[in-house]
Amino acid sequence: MKFEQITPAVAYHGEGPAWDASWGGLRWVDMLAGDLLTLLPSGEIHRLATGSKIAAFVRPRVGGGFVVGLERGLGIADEPFGEVRPMPGAEEVWTDPDIRMNEGNTDPWGNLYFGTMSYTRRQGVGNVYKIGPDGEARVAIAGTTTSNGLAFVGEERAYFNDTALRRTDVFDVVGGELTNRRNFHEATGTSPDGLTTDVDGNVWVALNRVGKVRLYSPQAQILGEWDLPVRLVTSVTLGGEDGRDVFVTTSRENLTDPEPEAGAVFHARADVPGIPLTPFNR
Repeated sequence: MKFEQITPAVAYHGEGPAWDASWGGLRWVDMLAGDLLTLLPSGEIHRLATGSKIAAFVRPRVGGGFVVGLERGLGIADEPFGEVRPMPGAEEVWTDPDIRMNEGNTDPWGNLYFGTMSYTRRQGVGNVYKIGPDGEARVAIAGTTTSNGLAFVGEERAYFNDTALRRTDVFDVVGGELTNRRNFHEATGTSPDGLTTDVDGNVWVALNRVGKVRLYSPQAQILGEWDLPVRLVTSVTLGGEDGRDVFVTTSRENLTDPEPEAGAVFHARADVPGIPLTPFNR
């Protein structure tokens, strides 16, 4: 498998890739600009401002439109390229100005999980929240530092990166809730960032600062590892019409040495398809 650059270096801090046919394919965030980026079928890139200084993730909604993680809460739109407005009841989930949104995903039932981090990198002051059918945000994982990838495998397991711990953890999912958190794999010398899963239960992890994407089996065996030409690899997802397109976002945040490709999206083809996104159920 070989990664090829498919966009210019359009993002300062690209993150959160998500493939969904409703917006034409691949969408991701330029997180610290507060913008959503979409790779259109023409090859052009559409940039949509959210009105927030942070755009942390984007997921489709049931019935159309999308939900987006903003600095301290959630925004929604009714159309794939519609105007973002605050989500009622989740406009501001926390008030501490040092805490910002960082990552999010839906579970198989369409509930939304979203995690936080400290601007000043304080340890253990973040949380991962869950919004269920009643629309109330509750803490699902407490005491996190840098919440990053969270992805489910069916209704039984979920994987999570708190980048500060330098490892990937796994949860059992019981009655729709995350339980029995434990270490899945240590990632010595690097920073596990965004992750995704495929239909065979494998786990794809972006390894920040070393410019790699790594693939783990459900038994935590390393099935493959691929190098990219930039160090700040931020997240990975699977999509496309057959689910086998691999997309990787990258960043140039605080780089001191020039990397011309930093901030671009890279693409490869996988043998096993990913798990399609579940739309947010609101």
